Amino acid sequence: MIIQGLENSPWGIAWTVITIFIVSIATRSVYRLYFHPLSKFPGPKLTAITHLYEFYYDCIQSGQFLWEIARMHEQYGPIVRINPREIHIMDPHFFHQIYHTGVQNRDPYMVNISTAPQSTFSTAEYGPHKSRRGILNPFFSRQSVFKLEDIVHEKVAKVIQRLENARRDKSAVFVDEIFAALTADIISDYVYGKSLDILGDKELQNTLREALIGGASLCHLLRFFPILVKLLDPIPSVVQWLSPITKGLFDMKRDVELQSREAIERSIHSDNSGPARTIYEAMTDKSVPAAERTVERLRDDGLIMLAAGTETTARVLTMGAFYIYRDEGILQSLREELIGAMPTIDTKLTWTQLEKLPYLSAVVKESLRLSGSITIRQPRIFPTKALAYKDYTIPPGTPVSQSIHLVHMNPNVFPNPEVFDPTRWLQSPEDGIRLDRFLVSFSGGSMNCLGLNLAYCEIYHMFAKLVRHFDLRHLTEPEDIKITRDFIVGLPDADELKVQSYVSNAI
Repeated sequence: MIIQGLENSPWGIAWTVITIFIVSIATRSVYRLYFHPLSKFPGPKLTAITHLYEFYYDCIQSGQFLWEIARMHEQYGPIVRINPREIHIMDPHFFHQIYHTGVQNRDPYMVNISTAPQSTFSTAEYGPHKSRRGILNPFFSRQSVFKLEDIVHEKVAKVIQRLENARRDKSAVFVDEIFAALTADIISDYVYGKSLDILGDKELQNTLREALIGGASLCHLLRFFPILVKLLDPIPSVVQWLSPITKGLFDMKRDVELQSREAIERSIHSDNSGPARTIYEAMTDKSVPAAERTVERLRDDGLIMLAAGTETTARVLTMGAFYIYRDEGILQSLREELIGAMPTIDTKLTWTQLEKLPYLSAVVKESLRLSGSITIRQPRIFPTKALAYKDYTIPPGTPVSQSIHLVHMNPNVFPNPEVFDPTRWLQSPEDGIRLDRFLVSFSGGSMNCLGLNLAYCEIYHMFAKLVRHFDLRHLTEPEDIKITRDFIVGLPDADELKVQSYVSNAI
């Protein structure tokens, strides 16, 4: 009677629920440890059982799981089960076996970080992704970027003028802000035909950059709580209350949505004669299925292209400029090469001509390697075939990743990886393998970074003009920019990558 009474009491019901919960957790843990298809792969038992291990390092310890993965590899070897469903490999020679041009999907678990669910980036399946990307690819080919070169020249000239003003006024500048303004002005012009003209603003007010920082701050929470992505639009005030830094993100989404509506409206009254000049014109062309010509599609792809085309390239320029001017030998070697190719400071070279300068190219590559422009891992899923690595067979449908940052900091490929050393790119290949194979800043395969050609064009032109014109004396120290946290991009201990400098004339 006592037991029967207890069963019907609130305490009895609570005890039953708790018991069921404990048994469920225990059963799932035993399955994941001993019967799951990944149970034979090395790694900590706790990571095999639960995602809470990853949650702790990324959400509680502020973007630290990447470095915990590196420690796992030190203990368990080149292949590790880093959570119940994902395998991570740390072998630079195997990178392109994961990221290649064959059929593969993105991991749906990771695409939520974009806060743009209708974007091409967030399209996880290979077929729809290929279709959507096919509309965008022509705009980012080398040939298309060549046609954009006059705009790049124009914007770089504005940067030079701002730096000249700072030199004349003897005022310190944040070069990271100037570079972010440069890249934002270029990509906004290309996406919807209207430059943000941040370089023309005296205060360099860059709401786009503020938005990117705000969005990145949410990336790990969005992975673990994807429902938050659906709440961003319906209840933005609540999200901003929880995370005030996201205000810029909502402002940017509103601005890009307005541009998207205007682009669709223009397309309705356009005869579509002649090639599209902007990406939005191509996306609203009547040859594109009507289901793809929506405000949400344009807005989300616009957001991703603005984000990818702004902060990542600006970081490469910022880190490169920091290291170039920290080392007199590097600065002089680069400047001597540029003086030979550009006899006067007004000499204008093409991107193709700049690429032929070996030391400049080495500086560009080393800047890309150390920039930490993308630190978050990007798992791929092979839906129908197993992936073999050494003695292991990874089952179909398993997310597999290799961190770009860990490849770039691998001492077996890049000796003294913390050191900015352009000469490493000028040495003869060892064992016939070119070092370029391990420069994977733009990932690889059919889902690689769309804007790599535009990024290269901007970086070459900006470095050439900067070093040919000016000297920089940094107020920022190396420890201030050391990458210690992963929030899509690599961050120092501070919330932003900042480099402050005084400007003087080049000698």
